[in-house]
This record gives sequence, C-alpha cells and structure tokens, in this order.
Amino acid sequence: MPDSLSARMRDEIDDQVAEAFDAYLEDRLAEPGPLRAALATRRGAGVVLGSIGLGALATAVAPTGVTAVCWIWAAITAVDVTWLLTARRR
Repeated sequence: MPDSLSARMRDEIDDQVAEAFDAYLEDRLAEPGPLRAALATRRGAGVVLGSIGLGALATAVAPTGVTAVCWIWAAITAVDVTWLLTARRR
C-alpha cells in the first residue's frame, strides 16, 4: 500500500511540475526576443538562418581540427548577434 501511495504522490508532483513548466514557457514565449523583434520590424531572419546553414556546411567540409570549427561558429555567432541587436534598435 505505501508504494501505491508513493506512486500517486509522484504522479501528482509530476503533473504540478509539468503545469508550472508549461506556464513558465508560455510566459517566456510571450516576451519579445531579438528574433521576434527582427521579424516584427520586417527584417527577415534570412541572415540568421542562412548563416547557420552555411555554418553547418562549413563544419562538414572543415579540416578535422577543432580550432577551425570553433572559429567558424564564433564568426557565425558574431554575425547573428550583431544582426539581431541592430534589428532590436530599429
């Protein structure tokens, strides 16, 4: 009997945690972020998505060294962050 009570309590706690997490995500999704601001100002997100696609391609053809891949993604991050921050200012 104690095992079934414990299982029921775990299920109830899991349900409460899931509901709280859903509410948190709903609140976070309602907040404007840089990508949403870029889309709202009618600046396409094509630069961000295109740079990620090119980064994936560059990673596939990059030399086996980790350094080259790190430099590729650092450059992509810099471009994307700059693009999104300039979209937020306008």
